[in-house]
Amino acid sequence: MSDLQAIRHTFDRLAPGYDKHAALEQEVCNRLLEKTPFHRLAPATILDLGCGTGFAAAKLKQSFRKARVIGMDTSLGMLSHLRRRSGLLKPLKGVCGDLAALPFATGSVDMLVANLSGYWCPEPMAMFAEYRRVLRPDGMLLFSTFGPGLMKELKAAWHEVDTNVEMPEFPDLMEIGDGLVAAGFREPVMDMEVITLQYPDLQAMLRELEATGTAMLIRGWNNGYGAGSSLDQAYMPFLKDGKYPLSFEIVYGVAFGPQEGQPVKTSTGDVATFSVEALKRGRKVS
Repeated sequence: MSDLQAIRHTFDRLAPGYDKHAALEQEVCNRLLEKTPFHRLAPATILDLGCGTGFAAAKLKQSFRKARVIGMDTSLGMLSHLRRRSGLLKPLKGVCGDLAALPFATGSVDMLVANLSGYWCPEPMAMFAEYRRVLRPDGMLLFSTFGPGLMKELKAAWHEVDTNVEMPEFPDLMEIGDGLVAAGFREPVMDMEVITLQYPDLQAMLRELEATGTAMLIRGWNNGYGAGSSLDQAYMPFLKDGKYPLSFEIVYGVAFGPQEGQPVKTSTGDVATFSVEALKRGRKVS
């Protein structure tokens, strides 16, 4: 089973109960969407990548009633829940696709939103090239992702119990900003915060990580999940008022699509591309 198939299968299975456990994902989404008023184009087409059950797509449709809002996900199970949020007055379109190869035409999107989804791509930083491709010039990119401080308490506790359990590594704010610039995005603005959730016990924490699919990011999860009392004991130094804290470092990014011809940095040098239409518009008439 490929990674894409495994992700699709997992989220198909989790879809029915996902929203009951996705408090973090929904809160980060709300904070990300607070940045939409800074858009420069009146968005006619909005794309919500890794849309899940359609939480963000529904909010975007509410804010931009005249826009065509498209939610894309690899999971048909998740998309079935997006369709339930859709209605005659607030229609939402669902598309099943691969984050690494977006099934959308070049320059077809005015606003692209990716809330905690880009890291499911095999090369998350390379996703910026696809984001740039589908965005129109001056189109708005809004995204959130995890930072390197993700789940630091669980990482430390598991290291004490089993060094074969590996927590994911994520680029920091500066690396992500550099990736945006290299992809040709204009005026990137980055910020970061840490959101700490508290759980009544370790098992409640682990169950929620499974229910949201976050556990898929942890190598050796099944082995570590069975650690039981040993992992609980290793977590004791982090307890606060009897609660089990878990920190999520969140990185937010906003940037704007470049004009045609703005170079992209590659391993062989800067590369600039133009559409045939742009070249025709720029041709002088004698």
